Amino acid sequence: MMNAFIACLAACLLHEVCSASTPVSWCYHRPSCSDAVWSIIAEKDCDGTQQSPIDIVTADVQANTNLTAFTFTGYNDRATLTEIENTGRTIKVTFGDQKMYVEGGDLPGLFNSTQFHLHWGNGSATPGSEHAVNGKRYPMELHIMNEAGNGSDPVLSVLGIFIEASNDTGKPESWKTLTSYLAQIASAGDKTHVSDKLTMDDLLPGVDRTKYYRYLGSLTTPSCDEGVIWTIFKDSVKVSQDLIDLFSTTVYINQTTNSPLMTNTFRAVQPIYGRIVTSQVAGPKTTGLIKPTSGTKTTGFVGNPTTGLITPRSVIKTSLTKLTSTATNPSLALNFPLLSAVLLYCILPS
Repeated sequence: MMNAFIACLAACLLHEVCSASTPVSWCYHRPSCSDAVWSIIAEKDCDGTQQSPIDIVTADVQANTNLTAFTFTGYNDRATLTEIENTGRTIKVTFGDQKMYVEGGDLPGLFNSTQFHLHWGNGSATPGSEHAVNGKRYPMELHIMNEAGNGSDPVLSVLGIFIEASNDTGKPESWKTLTSYLAQIASAGDKTHVSDKLTMDDLLPGVDRTKYYRYLGSLTTPSCDEGVIWTIFKDSVKVSQDLIDLFSTTVYINQTTNSPLMTNTFRAVQPIYGRIVTSQVAGPKTTGLIKPTSGTKTTGFVGNPTTGLITPRSVIKTSLTKLTSTATNPSLALNFPLLSAVLLYCILPS
């Protein structure tokens, strides 16, 4: 009886602490606030049925003739990339207000491009992209954020571009310029002005922007809002290994002297739940392709072959969802060390 009472008390305490008026801050680096528990600690849609990212299985892709070419405005303007910032969770580049637009491609109107940010792993030899194609992932992924409409509930659209490692050094020049700013924004909250040397087009060499995948998903960070129109371009940007490595060796997640480096800044692929991915042409009907795995990091990798890929976080998520069962099973209540760890992480400051 006492064991059951303790289990119930602990479960209630976990809910109250993690659902307090000051919400628990989400993160990538700690089990208590990583993407494995966003559906528990974060508000809104993180446990929805239209979540991103996903694994795009090309054999299941359907043709959509409405996916025409885009029209990009301001993407070749050297005055549009204004500021680069270390947010503590990513590196974000802000665009000048109302200076960049995208339309066409079956988007519902004209979208204002507001910023881009990046997701990466732990160096060029490890997977770091959020989306996967047939189970394969890239070292990095770039997301251009766009919105249409006014008010507090705009329509959101994201353009996703894979970053692939090359054997060159310091190439392409545009990415050498971009990464040269990282040392100036090493700590969370640091930001600096971007000079008139870069355009968005400069950062996307070799990408045929008429060939892409389309699906309906969500933001990949809390509050994981759904209804986001995703475009994933099929071509990748080739960036040299040394420049990709700078992201995981130069910037930190906070301002303390012992701050961890910013690494593995990506969410696990999410269940597709019957959603349809479309493209200009249907995918080839082949067999043996890797299917998406719910809540786990895919192990395939496009880039340099590597071993010891990132451990799936699904084990953590599965364990945490068992919290409610401990309340009715006293024998489990006192043999659940993860509960204590989670409580401590929720209570202790970052």
